[in-house]
Amino acid sequence: MRTGPPRTQAQRSALVAAAAALAATAVLTLPQPAGAADTSPVGFGAGTTGGGSATAVTVSTPAAFKAAVTGSTAKVVKVDGLITLSGQVDIGSNTTVLGVGSSSGFTGGGLRLKKVTNVVVRNLNISKPLKPADGIEVQASTKVWIDHNSFSADRDHDKDYYDGLLDINHASDHVTVSWNTFKDHFKGSLVGHSDNNADEDTGHLRVTYHHNLFSNVYSRIPSLRFGTGHFYDNYVVGAETAVHSRMGAQMLVENNVFRSTAVAVTTNRDSDEDGYANLTGNDLGGAATEVSQVGTFTKPPYGYTAEPASSVVASVTSGAGAGKL
Repeated sequence: MRTGPPRTQAQRSALVAAAAALAATAVLTLPQPAGAADTSPVGFGAGTTGGGSATAVTVSTPAAFKAAVTGSTAKVVKVDGLITLSGQVDIGSNTTVLGVGSSSGFTGGGLRLKKVTNVVVRNLNISKPLKPADGIEVQASTKVWIDHNSFSADRDHDKDYYDGLLDINHASDHVTVSWNTFKDHFKGSLVGHSDNNADEDTGHLRVTYHHNLFSNVYSRIPSLRFGTGHFYDNYVVGAETAVHSRMGAQMLVENNVFRSTAVAVTTNRDSDEDGYANLTGNDLGGAATEVSQVGTFTKPPYGYTAEPASSVVASVTSGAGAGKL
């Protein structure tokens, strides 16, 4: 019951205007919607800036690339064309590596981020990394954003002919893997390299995967030991085993789509200890799940917007991979 005098028209108008302003502010502070995170990472890798606004250097040969990415000063290195590598090239801290156009990148080898921080890798084609080189290896590094790249190999050789497309290990932390394609490979993305590395890895290996396409990748989508993984809005087609949580890892598997996949999520294979998983909002497409332990990781410590599984296929097939920035 109102106890004061009736509001005047001017007062009512002022209240309406204030409410509208408050609503606008609320909208502006919401997390970015899917597809709108092109200028900064969402997830555990939030805050990664790489070389920031440093003046870009464009390279087109292995020697020029290796020289350009050395050191920890802020730098933006643009790769123009497809460069053949032998082994891995070490990337320094505070670096952005950016492909030019839709067909630039590396083949035969890959990139290594070892004991560095604040690195962005975007818009590259990375193919056929011959063992022991991974397409990208993130080792003992923090604050990494891997976005809009196209990783690929083939399944015409033995599963160990190529190494991993993207491996994250040795207590690396605060990593976001977004809007990439992973195609035609046996071992997709390994997070935590060994059952015997608990002392180093426990409390680290926090990784977000969102809006990635995994096509004809046999397993490790991803495989996670010890760490904490958020896997949302990804599209997986043609896998044997996709998400694999092991050695006490915590996985939140949210609003993904699985097609032609035997096992979408497993927690009880190939390791001394099972992992944990929570599943919500997924379209399994008939895939099995093997969840022996339901986890406690149900809400990530960051803002994000997960689109429903019903729109994931359209979003990911149109937006993921190199040339889609």
